[in-house]
Amino acid sequence: MRYTKLLSAIAFVSIAYLSPAIAQNIPNIPSPKSHFGFNIGDDYKLANYSQTEAYFKKLAAISDRVLLREIGQTEENRKQYVMVISSPANLKKIARYKEISQKLARAEGLTDEEAAELSLEGKPIVWIDGGLHSTEMVATQQLIEIYYKLLSANDPETMRILDNVIILLSQVNPDGQELVADWYMQEKDPAKKNMNVPRLYQKYIGHDNNRDFYMMNMKESTNISRQQYIEWMPQIIYNHHQTSPAGAVVAGPPYRDPFNYVYDPLLITGIDGVAASMINRLNTENKPGYTRLSGSVYSTWWNGGLRTTPYFHNMIGILTEITGNPTPTEIPLVPERLIPNNATPNPVRPQKWNFRQSIDYSVSLNYGILDYASRLGDKLLYNIYVMGRNAIQKGNQDNWTLTPKHIASITAAFEKDKKEGMLKKDSTGKVSNDIPIKYYDAVYKNPALRDARGYIIPADQPDFPTAVKFINTLIKSGIQVQQARAAFKIADKSYPAGSYVVKANQAFRPHLMDMFEAQDHPNDFQYPGGPPVRPYDAAGWTLAFQMGVKFDRILDGFDGPFEKIGYGVLQNPPAYKLVAAKGYLLSAAQNNSFIAVNDLLKAGIEVSRLTKAERNMPEGSFYVPEKGMEILIRSGVSFGSMAMQTERKPKGMVRITPGRIALFDQYGGSMPSGWVRWILEQFHFSFQLVYPQDIDKGMLNSKYDRILFISGGIPAVNQKASPGRGGLAPKPEEIPEAFRPWLGSISPEKSIPQLKEFLEKGGDIITIGSSTNLAYHLGLPVQNALAETKTDGKETALPGDKFYIPGSLLKATVATNQNSNWGMPGEVDMVFNNSPVFKLGTEAEGQGIKPLAWFGKEDALRSGWAWGQAYLKDGVIAFVAPVGKGKLYAFGTEITFRAQAHSTFKMLFNELYLRK
Repeated sequence: MRYTKLLSAIAFVSIAYLSPAIAQNIPNIPSPKSHFGFNIGDDYKLANYSQTEAYFKKLAAISDRVLLREIGQTEENRKQYVMVISSPANLKKIARYKEISQKLARAEGLTDEEAAELSLEGKPIVWIDGGLHSTEMVATQQLIEIYYKLLSANDPETMRILDNVIILLSQVNPDGQELVADWYMQEKDPAKKNMNVPRLYQKYIGHDNNRDFYMMNMKESTNISRQQYIEWMPQIIYNHHQTSPAGAVVAGPPYRDPFNYVYDPLLITGIDGVAASMINRLNTENKPGYTRLSGSVYSTWWNGGLRTTPYFHNMIGILTEITGNPTPTEIPLVPERLIPNNATPNPVRPQKWNFRQSIDYSVSLNYGILDYASRLGDKLLYNIYVMGRNAIQKGNQDNWTLTPKHIASITAAFEKDKKEGMLKKDSTGKVSNDIPIKYYDAVYKNPALRDARGYIIPADQPDFPTAVKFINTLIKSGIQVQQARAAFKIADKSYPAGSYVVKANQAFRPHLMDMFEAQDHPNDFQYPGGPPVRPYDAAGWTLAFQMGVKFDRILDGFDGPFEKIGYGVLQNPPAYKLVAAKGYLLSAAQNNSFIAVNDLLKAGIEVSRLTKAERNMPEGSFYVPEKGMEILIRSGVSFGSMAMQTERKPKGMVRITPGRIALFDQYGGSMPSGWVRWILEQFHFSFQLVYPQDIDKGMLNSKYDRILFISGGIPAVNQKASPGRGGLAPKPEEIPEAFRPWLGSISPEKSIPQLKEFLEKGGDIITIGSSTNLAYHLGLPVQNALAETKTDGKETALPGDKFYIPGSLLKATVATNQNSNWGMPGEVDMVFNNSPVFKLGTEAEGQGIKPLAWFGKEDALRSGWAWGQAYLKDGVIAFVAPVGKGKLYAFGTEITFRAQAHSTFKMLFNELYLRK
């Protein structure tokens, strides 16, 4: 009898575990169908954000399991929320649980025993989001379903989760959900429903909103990062995406190599633990098709995504990519995925696939994570403390990070000595292949190769306001920053008061190092001599390099008159006082000078540029007459632009006026163009968007002085049209009339002749990245520097096994004698992403084509991965070419990259004024 009862109990618990959806619902929690008019996951149905926000509020007003917290506004001024879900008893103590999570994540001043006690008292915090990429509607809609289930279900597993876990649910791109859902639902005919929206689903950057989580330019990423790294410190962050690789249902953790060397190993094995719970959940519920490791492209190397930036904060970041669409789809036949292996242990068979199936998978994956957290919550809390404690210890002592470059140097030194006969032979006359420990010690006991104990950002650097912007990215990401109250000296170098100090002895040290130090991506090939394995995103991104911040690495422990800045307290550059004078000078070296200049020009105040250096102001700096004083004061207070008084008008100036700027875009939106649109707005440039049809109509000189083509705008010479949405663009009759002028693409037949005419009549065109293809369309005497000539005499691009540089930072030489480079230093770190590189021969010189930047060394790599970089030597990466009365500016490298590359913004800004 007792045995029968035991079996019954086991069966009951198993059913509850397997199917939380079957639990009884609390009667007064409205179902999604009662609110939206359909079940979440019904084919051909989507809820927009307005409807979803109303549902979030409706249930929050009824349920005692949720607190609805507004966390900020989006770029389109919608409200963004976090729903804090747990048991009513936990919510009454939510402030205490948040405090415990913060203490353990920061690991400051705690003993192991104290941390263990807090981990037992606290509750693990799990973040689950949806909707970041708005055309990935499984992620958006599953958030509604899991919200309902957590508030309505009473089964034992759900109750255990609510008792033991604090869950943060968040729609992370409200604007995009509204746009895409409305667009999809506007069609009544199911066969015509689509998500081919006319513009980016995040106002400026669309899909790149998942590339902004260490820079935090956008309001949404700033809101989210504050919750994750300053407020709640979740131990697990689950970021839903789609779509899966062909022949699979979902791709998830664990992920492929490489992983970043600054992580604590507990982070990687922590991902493995959560991953096991997720895949086991699906397999227990007979939901096949989960692939992992080499089954997908996702790694744990890169920083910047909603899922990956948590790694650098000791948080377990989880990404899944799932199949599914409100319009039914199919799991295609992919024979190689049908053989079970370690990547896909439970293959899915080809079949029709409905939207609801994807919602069910997503809910199961959520429960897999929440079940894990509910069972091992104290371990999650203690482990985040351990990772933080380890980081603090590393920052307090000499430490050497294991990197491919240093390991390779050990092997190279040994092989060199072996070849030169410097090693002892044994009794048989042979040299052992065992590497003596002295080669390891030569690297990993070399004091010069230690990790920094901290970093000092001097307040007297040429562009301190941009350095303050960099400091704010650290602060937004939960880094502890200090500022000097008085002048101080470290290692015989003096620093002024107001300088910033960032010490490495803090829990989020991995992120700190990642922002200051070079990334050393391994040489990663499919097989020896084979093609490279493409990194998921960038290979190198060191933000201090991108922003041109001057800093010193301090290798020994140090202290001074430093004051800690409160977590999350953003900084303003110092406001410089102005007194009445005949005129004022603004430095061309400061990016924020351009904000002041644009405000002055809009107010009708004359501005000129210096054609030679004046009073420590570099060539190209700005002169403003005395009537501009009021605007300069406002700009100084708001943006830290530093004006210097002068009682005499400098000689050799050129007056500037605003150019009529056109920025190219196309139907569906261009992310590179969107980033530049945001940059221009931040720096107060006026501009107008133009589309292919605007270009093809001609008469461009009557409307514009400058046309900007960012990456992807101009097709290659062997392409019929510009890349981007191209062939995916709808027919005019398929979209509302208001969007039809956005259709089309740049074509060699119609568009290029109009652009050539614009140049010849005196207009200027600025091209960046692949849009420098325009130089070849115009027949300019420039060649591809990254090509080789085959035996048949044909020139082809270098293959990947000879040359490959994915997104990385390279050191370039800048022609400071050119007006285009006013305010630039002689060398600068540039973002290179398999970018164009040119050769300029004697014919180019004869036509007046001038190089603006080039690679002066064979070892240009600063951060990332560069295979075959010797091919770059003397390659030109920026030039200006006269075309008739106008000029073509070609910047092969990404000088505006994701609004991060502040060090090269001036190369664009300098070209946007007319000179008289």
